[in-house]
This record gives sequence, C-alpha cells and structure tokens, in this order.
Amino acid sequence: MSFIRLFVALIGWFFGFYLGAALLQVSQVTPVSNQVIVVFLLATACAILGWLGAPYVTVVPARAVARRISDASAGDLVGGAFGTGVGLLLALFLALPLSFLPGDLGRYAPIIGAFVLGLAGGAAGTIKRAELGALAREIRHGRQERVGEERALLDTSVIIDGRVADVVKAGFIRGTLVVPRFILGELQHFADSSDGSKRERGRRGLEMLQKMQKESTVTIELVDTDPPGTGADGKLVSLARQMKVPIMTNDYGLNRVAELQGITVLNVNDLAKAVRPVVLPSDELTVRVIQEGKEPGQGVAYLEDGTMVVVENGVRHMSNGEITVTVMRVLQTVGGRMIFAQPKGEVIEIRRPRAPAH
Repeated sequence: MSFIRLFVALIGWFFGFYLGAALLQVSQVTPVSNQVIVVFLLATACAILGWLGAPYVTVVPARAVARRISDASAGDLVGGAFGTGVGLLLALFLALPLSFLPGDLGRYAPIIGAFVLGLAGGAAGTIKRAELGALAREIRHGRQERVGEERALLDTSVIIDGRVADVVKAGFIRGTLVVPRFILGELQHFADSSDGSKRERGRRGLEMLQKMQKESTVTIELVDTDPPGTGADGKLVSLARQMKVPIMTNDYGLNRVAELQGITVLNVNDLAKAVRPVVLPSDELTVRVIQEGKEPGQGVAYLEDGTMVVVENGVRHMSNGEITVTVMRVLQTVGGRMIFAQPKGEVIEIRRPRAPAH
C-alpha cells in the first residue's frame, strides 16, 4: 500500500509541476522566484492529494471488482464476456461512419460508441446468459439432435418427496433435470436447521438428488442463475419462463401460480393418480384393517397409494393381519377415491333406512 501511495503521489507531483508550468504561460506572475513558488506549491498539493487519494483510485476499485467477480457465477462471466465482444464488434462496424461526423464529434463518437455498446452488450449477455446457453447448445448439437431431449425444473417439495427418484430409476423420466442453486441452498438450509423435522426433510432431499445423479437415464444440471422473484417459488417461476422449460412439483400453490402464468407444470401427484390401479366392483383386494370406521362394525384400511377402503364388519378383523376383501362400490370424491368392501365370503346385511315415526 505504501508503494502504491508513493507512486501515485509521484505522478501527482509531476502532474502538478506541468500544470503549474502551463498556468504560468497564461498568467502574469512575476518575478521568477514567485513563479517557482507557485509551481512548487501546486506540485506539492497534487502530490499530497495523490498520496491521500491513492487507495480510492486503486485498491478500493480493485477490491470491488474482485468481489463482484468472485460473487458472479462462471455463466455470468462467460455471458458478459460474450455480450461485450458482440457490442465491441458492432462498435467496430459503426466506427467508420461515425468518424465522418463534423468536427470533434467525429473524433470522439467512435470511442463513446464503443464504450456504450460494449457496456450494453456485457449487461445484456449477463442477464440473458440462460438463453445464450440454450442457443449455443442448439447450434452445437443441431435442432434435430435435440428432439426428444427433455428438460424440467425441480422444486424443493418434489425433491424431498422422493417419488420422482423412483420414477427416474424406473426409466420413465429421461433427459435433464435442472436444479437451481437457490433450491439447493434451501435444501442445505433445511438440512442444517435446528428443527428436527426440517433437518430430516433437508437431508432426505439431498439424498434423493444424490440418488438421481447416479442414474444414467437423466442428467442433474445445477444452474447458478438468480432470477428476480419473491421467495424460491417466485424465482422458480421466473426461471422457468426464462428457460422455457416446465416445472416438476407436487406443491398445489406453486402449481396454480405457474399455470396462471402460462408455464407447463408436471405434478407428481397427477402422475400418481394416473398410474394407480383401477378398482371395480367384485374385484378382490388384500388389505390390513387398522382402525374403526364411523358406522358400527366398520373398519378402515388404506391401499399403498393412500386410497381409503371402508370394510363392512371389518372391526373384528383388526387383529387378524391382512385379509382379502371384495369391492362393493367405488365412490369418487373431491379428495380422491373411497372404496367400500366386505370381507371375502361374508354376506353383509344391507342397512335399510328406518321408517319415519307417525
């Protein structure tokens, strides 16, 4: 730091000396001794200013630039460099026409144009780096080779849920699953939480990501883009709009918000409903009665997909382990399906409504 201060002070002293000499040519300072004093004082003042201001014109800007570079992702740097190069190339083409402008305007316009276009190109390249990356991949591989390559954004809930990892393992999902850094950061925050439930959810999410990374049918891509938006859901919707890819989630709120903004949503719950087995009357199921129902004698069991099965006279089978039941009817409700069944081989007396008293 002292060397830098001394060097800048020396530059300031020479600048003040030549500035004083130039001022004497247009001033009426006499005699020579006074001229020497004026030049010396001006050179000394500039040297002192250089010594005091050296950190603010060298070290502080350098640290600010280094901090911005360390905070920026590699994608931002590549996008900014590409945009700056395009801007300077455009300025090169405009330099000759601008140089024909009259007077000093033609002398300085090419320089100003290069500065403005380079700065604008760098900013545009940084902001639109995701689109630039997609364009580069399309040019490198060709549009025909990209047909069938699927890309989808994963949100925190679907990663923690874990069913998507099983679907990937089964080979029904192929292509690239994109995980933004802010989603990974949210999982890490959960994993380090002092709350036991959140900590378990965060660790499960990280385990599911690691599990999917080992699968050969998909590629887990981490992106450093930090788009505008409130919270992780808002940023995810903004990023999906920028990248033009669907969002994979099982969050009802995120599903609705994304659909309202025209973004395709792949809901794992919808997939689970679509692939669950069809149950028809007279079909047989193997279930375990775990609790009593609302009506006397009824028992309640659940299928693997969470469907409730109401078993008539099922209470007495609660301690018998798994039993085989025959489906009587299937009721579709807003919350899902309800299956009414009876133990196999048993005849259930149909309950009739009581006649009203007179």
